[in-house]
Amino acid sequence: MTRVIGLTGGIGTGKSTVARMLAELGAVVIDADAIVHELQAPGSPALAEIAAALGSDVLDAAGALDRARVAERVFRDPALRQRLNAIMHPRVGAEMARRTDAARRGGAPLVVLDIPLLFETRPRDRDAARRGSDATVLVYAPPSLQIDRTVARNGCTREEAERRVAAQLPIDQKRALADHVIDNAGALADTERQVRDLFAKLVGQAASGAAR
Repeated sequence: MTRVIGLTGGIGTGKSTVARMLAELGAVVIDADAIVHELQAPGSPALAEIAAALGSDVLDAAGALDRARVAERVFRDPALRQRLNAIMHPRVGAEMARRTDAARRGGAPLVVLDIPLLFETRPRDRDAARRGSDATVLVYAPPSLQIDRTVARNGCTREEAERRVAAQLPIDQKRALADHVIDNAGALADTERQVRDLFAKLVGQAASGAAR
């Protein structure tokens, strides 16, 4: 029996690091951001809709999406962010469901749906957030550390990092919604221990479910 979890976090929490650790343990990771990039390839229907909604200047000279320009625009304008989400979320959801079904048929012990805005895009209660998965997992870091990491990683100003963090649901609200929490505020070895323990627990639950 395959266990499916929704993995999320916030900007600067280290979700990608945790996803990589889970993949190394044998999980099939389905990355929503990677699917977004595939669906927004030059010439795609999704990209044409985005250009119509946000303006043709979000495309570069080669017809590819200028992601930095889009990010700057949507983080400043919630209405534009909602329009972008309305274009992409149905497409991404359908492709993730297709890949999840394929992983189940392949006998994967654990499927990880890596969804950065999992809690932002669903009604904010645990049952709704869990839709399409057996449990949700949050990668946590306090807001001050989120900001520090975003500045260091993106080379942006602290003001811009604060704006990006503020555009997401506060991390402590996400923590209250999650079924499991990986605290990534400390040493990497501590994060690895938490990930190993959670993987063993989830795969054990899947095995016991199959036995029944």
